[in-house]
Amino acid sequence: METVLAEKKEIVAALRSEKKINRTTNIFVFIFLSIGAVFMVAPLLWMFSTSIKTKEDVFALPPVWIPETISFSKYTEIWEMGPLLSGISNSLIVAVTVTVIGTFTSSLAAFAFAKLKFPGRNNIFIMLFASVMIPYPVVMIPQFIMFSSIGWVDTLLPLIVPGLFGNIFMIFFLRQYLTSVPNSIIEAAKIDGCSYFQIFYKIIFPLIKPAVAAQLILWFMGIWNDYLGPILYLNSPEKQTLQLVIANFNASYAIQSDYPLIMAASVVALLPMLIVFIIFQKQIIESIAISGVKG
Repeated sequence: METVLAEKKEIVAALRSEKKINRTTNIFVFIFLSIGAVFMVAPLLWMFSTSIKTKEDVFALPPVWIPETISFSKYTEIWEMGPLLSGISNSLIVAVTVTVIGTFTSSLAAFAFAKLKFPGRNNIFIMLFASVMIPYPVVMIPQFIMFSSIGWVDTLLPLIVPGLFGNIFMIFFLRQYLTSVPNSIIEAAKIDGCSYFQIFYKIIFPLIKPAVAAQLILWFMGIWNDYLGPILYLNSPEKQTLQLVIANFNASYAIQSDYPLIMAASVVALLPMLIVFIIFQKQIIESIAISGVKG
């Protein structure tokens, strides 16, 4: 009896010790993540705070986080100082067109590489994925010469057309995801008389829809924030995307130390991405979890 009681006491003591260790670990993790969150959120809060300040408050020491006089005049002024509306519309045209059509072609390619049997399937995929290792500056000049020769410079076509044929990262991700889908489902659909395209949009696409949604969001964010492509091909102010408009604001008004105007334009550029992330953060987190499990 005494031996049993002693064993129970040891078990209780071990559980209490484990709880203390877990509690201490959780506290350290919470503190570490909180510090990281502060470093990530603080620049965004400072950007918004600067956009509602006067020029004097921007250079005040010690720094002023909440100005005494809050002014949103810069948010109305940015619409008069540059082609902000055309920049937003151009960015939307590029991002929406590329992501919608490119996601469709990427998912079709992923289905083909994952489930269809044809000669050289794996070799073709490896060659496509190997292209990721080629730095963009290597193909930048030949690509520019090619688009210039067909008269696409200073249009949105060089930014749209290449993406319509898919994104190799999305193809790779969806292909990995599809490897977990049993082949018996596809074989059963074939027996029922479904064509490959019917199998794709009736069976495969509904299964991969969460992964597709997450990848589409991340791709949209990447295109929206792209700066190098637009600065290479776009010259006319009315053709420029939002990131170029913001860069022109910076070049024009940084000399005048009009940082509230620049920050107001930056906040406007950030808002669409912030809204997309808040609405679809569940899908983005799921995509990271899926990539860890399926990979």
